[in-house]
Amino acid sequence: MEESTVAADDILNDLKTEFTSLVQRIPKHCIQEFSKVVRDWFETVDGFVDNNDVYLNSIREDIRDYEGLPLSAVMATEHVSHPEIGDFACLEPSNVVHVDQFLYDDDVIDELCEDGRMSRNYCLECKSHRTKPLTFISHSASLLMLKYIFKDVLPDLNGKVLVDVGSRLGPVLYGGYYYSNSSKIVGIEMNEDLCRLQSHVIEKYHMTERVKVICADVLDKDEILLEADVVVMHNVFEFFANIEQQIKIWRFLSKSIRKKGTLIVTIPSIDEMTQSLQMDFDLLSWVEELPLAHDHHNLDPDDIDDLERVHLYRVV
Repeated sequence: MEESTVAADDILNDLKTEFTSLVQRIPKHCIQEFSKVVRDWFETVDGFVDNNDVYLNSIREDIRDYEGLPLSAVMATEHVSHPEIGDFACLEPSNVVHVDQFLYDDDVIDELCEDGRMSRNYCLECKSHRTKPLTFISHSASLLMLKYIFKDVLPDLNGKVLVDVGSRLGPVLYGGYYYSNSSKIVGIEMNEDLCRLQSHVIEKYHMTERVKVICADVLDKDEILLEADVVVMHNVFEFFANIEQQIKIWRFLSKSIRKKGTLIVTIPSIDEMTQSLQMDFDLLSWVEELPLAHDHHNLDPDDIDDLERVHLYRVV
């Protein structure tokens, strides 16, 4: 090993020791402010990786290792109902895989397939070579999608209230915390196991000042929606509610999110989520869709397809 490399390692080790000693002296009530000071400093230094990305990647790793969370990221206490109508009506447990895009990007999925923990195909006839690609379904936004939503789709959220309906693992909450200035970020999730997971992450990463998760059915929380400036809904009802329940939820949302100018981010579009539902009310008279610029020439086609599934609406 060269002398300069040894010297650099020694300096780095000394700095690690000094930083650890400093952190241990920080009073608990000052950790939040100190964390902000460190983040702000990193963001002013040219050449550094976006420190917010580092935090989000650390959260992803923590959730992947969370006890009780299966590879599918669907809790045993959740009830997943495969759609009876619409584009996903042909799906069933034998030909669909639930893979959370926030937790597992394509590189991680490739590794899981190589390790035999996951497959991209299923056999049409047992022991034959007639196979067909599995359909991968995600109930969370990817890291790329989160950055796009908070950096390109939405305006400055300083002083605004952000509500995520069906927050599940919490990626929108964490993305809102690290990629926006939203003063209040609320997740509404009815599954208690998922609420515990989100609370664990929120507390571990000292986000409690701005972020909280409410464990409840959204139908019981109209007061939260009434104060929202931004509402996010990602693939939220089709796999978790039957047709009658979906119609009931959309009617409730259209009556509860009434503050003029409230922004609604959906993935996919409202039209796509409701096109197969026989509803006796007009959702599109409730909101207007806002055009989004899709300048993604530097991305691969799959990523472009994902980002083009993001839609933005404004309550009229």
